[in-house]
Amino acid sequence: MAAATWCYRGDPEEEQPALLVTFSNGRLQRPDAVRFSLYRSSDVANPRKKRRRILVSETERLSYVGNNFSSGAMKCNSLCRYFLGVLNKDSGQMEVFNAEIFNMQPLLSDNAIPDDTRDYQNKSYREKVDLCIEAFGTSKQKRALNTRRMNAVGNDILNTAVTKAAADVIDAKGVTALIQDVAQDDDQNMSIFLPPCHEDADKPENVYKFEDILSPAEYEALQNPAAAFVNITPEEITKKTEEKSHCSFVLEELKFLPADEKSRDRIARCLWFLDILIKFSFLKIIKKKHPMGPECPHIISRKIMKNFTSITYNNGSVQNLISASLKTKIAAYVIALALHIKNFQIDLTVLQNDLKLHESRMMDIARAMRLKVSKAKGMPGLENDQNHKLGTLSLPLPVQKASGSQRKRRKIN
Repeated sequence: MAAATWCYRGDPEEEQPALLVTFSNGRLQRPDAVRFSLYRSSDVANPRKKRRRILVSETERLSYVGNNFSSGAMKCNSLCRYFLGVLNKDSGQMEVFNAEIFNMQPLLSDNAIPDDTRDYQNKSYREKVDLCIEAFGTSKQKRALNTRRMNAVGNDILNTAVTKAAADVIDAKGVTALIQDVAQDDDQNMSIFLPPCHEDADKPENVYKFEDILSPAEYEALQNPAAAFVNITPEEITKKTEEKSHCSFVLEELKFLPADEKSRDRIARCLWFLDILIKFSFLKIIKKKHPMGPECPHIISRKIMKNFTSITYNNGSVQNLISASLKTKIAAYVIALALHIKNFQIDLTVLQNDLKLHESRMMDIARAMRLKVSKAKGMPGLENDQNHKLGTLSLPLPVQKASGSQRKRRKIN
């Protein structure tokens, strides 16, 4: 962290070390503009005191002081030797000097106790304690005091700069424009966790393309694990419903698999992957390499680990974490896949219960995905007292609106 190097040459008959200077609180912007003064002990008869030095430097804003004999001196000077080489470019010869490192500390106060006692009486308890530490405190207490004062100076400068910058931004854009920017940023943050949306699509199936959810290779890998769904019998569906081995959406759709072989195989693969995504969303910290079991194809396991987890470090080991935002991403991909399964009209409440999300959160995700949300009362299979929400993807896409929390914030402001 050395900010400047300065060589002092005193009496030619007495060997003087070169002084290497470091500054404890930063790096100098203009080393050439710093003025240095060196003071040495006048007690030359005492072998312990005659080598004591005090170095003082001044910048435009602060004064610094360092020495080689107090508790603030660099310990490395007594443990090893340093040398400074000065190369003469004309002769090609280098002159080597003994060197000593000085750590320069900011000098924040010239007098520990003011001359006017009335001024002292007006000081706060904290300020009086600080004066006592300066006069009688231990080296550790003095270092802590200097650190606290430097931090206070830094915080004041930072707060002043932030306040001025905020005022400039408000003057330039106005409060209304800033509120709109915040709402737009929230929408952009939500869009990070949504599947790619093609707003210029000519058909609903092209808004969230199937290839963006499952690549051809991933779709092909689902053939073997989804074979059990293709050949499932009504008895097996009843047993799985009793055991609750799959989510409600999947169990319900297994009852109505199409008879056409190609369509049945496609729906079965999608249902198997959707069930895996929902089960995966319940995990928090993944420690296993294959968390969904050996029956899950490697390419599918790698896909969900890469796209729906973040890497964290705990006690020196790498772990994969599913955060709340990534659970939102899983929910968005589940909705997109369910739209392809259900011909772009789905029961959001069933998926919400399967994903164990709050209704408001599920509705926010659905609206962010440009679905038209309506009540699903009177639909087949629903009781009259069941207030389910229906999500429909149709063209043209509805204009994206701010969520309830954003509208509330605008009203308060």
